[in-house]
Amino acid sequence: MTMLEVRNVTKRFGSLTAVKDVSMAVKSGELRAIIGPNGAGKTTFFNMISGYFPPTQGAILFEGRDVTRIPAHARVGLGMGRTFQITEVFPELTVYENVLTAAEVAAKQTLKMIPSRAAAKLAGDVAGEMLTLVALAGKADRLVGELAHGDQRITEIAMVLAQLPRLLLLDEPTAGMGDQETYEITALIRRLHRETNYTIVLIEHDMRVVFHLADYITVLDRGSLLAEGTPKEIAASEVVQAAYLGEAK
Repeated sequence: MTMLEVRNVTKRFGSLTAVKDVSMAVKSGELRAIIGPNGAGKTTFFNMISGYFPPTQGAILFEGRDVTRIPAHARVGLGMGRTFQITEVFPELTVYENVLTAAEVAAKQTLKMIPSRAAAKLAGDVAGEMLTLVALAGKADRLVGELAHGDQRITEIAMVLAQLPRLLLLDEPTAGMGDQETYEITALIRRLHRETNYTIVLIEHDMRVVFHLADYITVLDRGSLLAEGTPKEIAASEVVQAAYLGEAK
């Protein structure tokens, strides 16, 4: 089953074409990496998938439903969850409160003055389950602002998981991390994919992470689709090496 299908999307900002006629299909249960040199259009492409930018042309389908004109917050309700390159958390709240807030939003309890006991219990149960899933239960009472960067990123991932998505969109999950934090985030993503069968699409600059995790890789360059293939195929591609891997060296 195809979970996410992007059909010939183009995004223009005035006279600038940031993404041009790019298509991509992601199967249910797949882990897809999107790579490319700086300025390749990766973030713009991600923003169209998640609903932050409408495409100038083309269509985006999620589980067979056309979501091209559906805004980002509504796509969350349909089963898409996204993290950002700059970690989005509430530093003044505890880890548990951050994840609980996300669970309450998913349960549509945040606008109710007095949420039902059943709904409140459900949100609390979901928050606790997700903290256990990402191995942060032992830090549930810590203020997020006091945590290391890696734990803040894991908290953000737990917040997304608390919204019960079927598709995880991870925007540079290891950005700004040292080797140990990168290892921990990579291990978490692998576990979410292999043990809980989330469908995951991620943007990532660290090629060690990409080739270690991805089932399939999409390469963008100058806003266009340059190549697609397995990690082995992409690593062997001369055009990819010239456009991206060669630059990394």
